[in-house]
Amino acid sequence: MINPILKRALETWGEKAQMLMVVEEMSELMKEVLKNINRKKDNIAEIIEETADVEIMLEQLKENYHIAEKVETYKNNKIKMIEQRLNDWDKTHAA
Repeated sequence: MINPILKRALETWGEKAQMLMVVEEMSELMKEVLKNINRKKDNIAEIIEETADVEIMLEQLKENYHIAEKVETYKNNKIKMIEQRLNDWDKTHAA
C-alpha cells in the first residue's frame, strides 16, 4: 500500500509531472554513483539522498501504473534467479 502522502502528491501534481520526476531522480542518483566510481568522490551523503528520492518516486510510479504486486512478484523471481546463479558460481569456483 502506498504512503498516503505519496498518493496525494501523485494526485496533486499529476501523472505526467510525477513520471518525469521519476526519470529526473533516477538520473541524479546515476550521476552520484558515477561520481563515486569514476572520481573516487566521497559523496555517500548525496547517494543516500538520491536513493531516498528514487525510492519515493518509484512508489508513485507503481501506484500510477497499478503495478506494485506484479513488480513484487517479478522482483522475487529475479532474486531466485540471482540465487541460482550464485549457487552455480560457487560450484564452479569452489577451491
